[in-house]
Amino acid sequence: MTDDLGDPQSGAGDNTVAEFATYEEYLDNQITAVDLFYLEDKELARQLVELGYRGSGEPLKRDEFEAKKKAAENFRLNKRLATKVLASYGKDLAGYPFLQALAEREEANRSGKLTSIIFIRTFNNKDQEVSGYIDYAHRLKTENFEPYFTRARTLMPRTTDMSFYNWETQTCTSNATPNFQVIADNENGLLFKNKRDRKIINVDPKELKPGDNTTRAQIVTNEHIQVVIYDHLTRRKT
Repeated sequence: MTDDLGDPQSGAGDNTVAEFATYEEYLDNQITAVDLFYLEDKELARQLVELGYRGSGEPLKRDEFEAKKKAAENFRLNKRLATKVLASYGKDLAGYPFLQALAEREEANRSGKLTSIIFIRTFNNKDQEVSGYIDYAHRLKTENFEPYFTRARTLMPRTTDMSFYNWETQTCTSNATPNFQVIADNENGLLFKNKRDRKIINVDPKELKPGDNTTRAQIVTNEHIQVVIYDHLTRRKT
């Protein structure tokens, strides 16, 4: 089986076409000053190159040039994507259901297909009970998650997350993120509005349905007292 990315016939990684923005530039590169002196017509010179009467070797037809250029661009994009490895990639997460749940959602949150809200109730390093709602997609963009997946660090709620509460000091904060607006003064309790499709996510555990295109998953883990993940499937308004 051949690898299309390395197939020279496909144009992958082909600098011959990559250096030219258009087919006309490709033809112009094979026209000499002598050609223009005698022909006195650049368009005619291009036609002669395309027909194989000028230039060196067998010239590419327009459709061949476009196909090779597209293949070369795809090759560059695939190489770029291959370097953007997920933080959870290759990590042994056996026996850590919370980290497994985060790994399963990482790619979708990074790409924008999903926006997950993580509720964590736990104890901090001062043995104080704290809880909070975390915008997973936003944290992924602003923080290196590899230490979490290698278990060098434990994911904890912060005062800068969407919602935070320290049960001992009664410190309470709420913050909007690029993905969610916080609605804290609602009679139905704490709500989050997705900024992309304007759908409401209700995190009240008594609610049977957290919202449109949203699911709730309780994660049993030894790392925290309680973990709940709300997955919102993002859809643009039409």
